[in-house]
Amino acid sequence: MLKKAVRYIAIVLCIAVLCGIFAGCKNDSGKVKVRVNEVTRSIFYAPQYAAIANGFFEEEGLEIELSTSQGADQVMAAALSGSADIGFAGPESTIYVYNEGKEDYCQVIAQLTKRDGSFLVAREKTDNFDWEDLRGKVVLPGRKGGMPYMTLEYTLKSKGLVPGKDLTFDNSIQFALIAGAFTAGTGDYVALFEPTATALEKEGVGYIVASIGEESGEMPYTAYFASKSYIAKNEETVQKFVNAVQKGLVWVKENDARTVAEAITEFFPDTDMELLTTVVQRYKDIDAWSETPVMKKEALDKLQTVMTEAGELSKKAPYEELVNNKFAEAAAEKIK
Repeated sequence: MLKKAVRYIAIVLCIAVLCGIFAGCKNDSGKVKVRVNEVTRSIFYAPQYAAIANGFFEEEGLEIELSTSQGADQVMAAALSGSADIGFAGPESTIYVYNEGKEDYCQVIAQLTKRDGSFLVAREKTDNFDWEDLRGKVVLPGRKGGMPYMTLEYTLKSKGLVPGKDLTFDNSIQFALIAGAFTAGTGDYVALFEPTATALEKEGVGYIVASIGEESGEMPYTAYFASKSYIAKNEETVQKFVNAVQKGLVWVKENDARTVAEAITEFFPDTDMELLTTVVQRYKDIDAWSETPVMKKEALDKLQTVMTEAGELSKKAPYEELVNNKFAEAAAEKIK
C-alpha cells in the first residue's frame, strides 16, 4: 500500500538536494528540462505522447525527459524526493501522502483522463456478457489500494457482487505481472490496460467483455502532480507544461484514431499500427480523456468515495489543498 511506501520517503529525501539543483535548468537549446515520471506506458495516455510527438512542449519552451515506473507509489516517491519534477499517476497517491501529514506534499496541477482505462478480459469467449458471470469466479484486479483495483471493486458492488463473498479477488500478483499470470492460466478474469488487453484478444488467450471505466463512470483517474515547493519555485514552467497538456487533449479529440496512432507510434515500437488504431478508437468510444486539465471538486469527491468504500481511506482530503487548478484554468481559457 502507498501508505507504507511513503514511510521510507525520509530515507531518500537527501536525493532531493542533488536532484533539485538541476530542476528547471535550461539546456543547450535554451529549453527548460522537465523530468516527468509516468506510472506506466499505456495508450491510455495518448494525449501526453501526442503532445510530445507534435512538439507542443517544445512550443512552450520545454524539453520533456520522460521516465516510466511501475506503480503510483514509485511515481510519488520520485516526485517527493526530487528525482522527478512532475509525477503522472492516479491522484489517489496525492491523497494518501496528504493524509500522512507531509508538509511539502504534492498537489494536482492537471487532469488527463476522466475514467478508468482498464478493460475486463475473460478467459472464455462470451457473446452476451453479464456481470453475474463473475459470480463464483477468480478475478485478477491488480494491487490492492490502486485505482484499477478500487474502480473494479466499486463497479462490481454496483452490480450486486461483493469481492470476497460472491467472487474471489486474487491480489497476490503485481499489476505489471497479471497479464502474464493470466496467460499462464491463473484466474478466470483479469483487469488490463491497453494495449495489453487487445493484444491478448488478438492472440486468442483472452476476450474483452467490458470497459470498467464506462461502467464506473467519470472520475479523475490519472493526473499530473508536483510538490508544493516545486510549483512555488517554477510557476512559469508549470504553466507552460499544463498549456502543452491542454494542446494534447484538444489535438487528440479533434483527430481520428488512425492519425493519433500514427503520432504516438514512437512510444509503442512493438505495437503494430492496426492494434494502436483499434485501442485509440476504443478509448475514444468510452470518452476516456478530459477536455481540459481542470479537476472538478465533484470528480475528486467521487474518487474519495470510491476509495472510502474500498476501505483504503479513513479521512477525506480537502479539495482546496489537494488540487491547484490555477494553471489548468489558465490553459483552458486560452483555447476558448
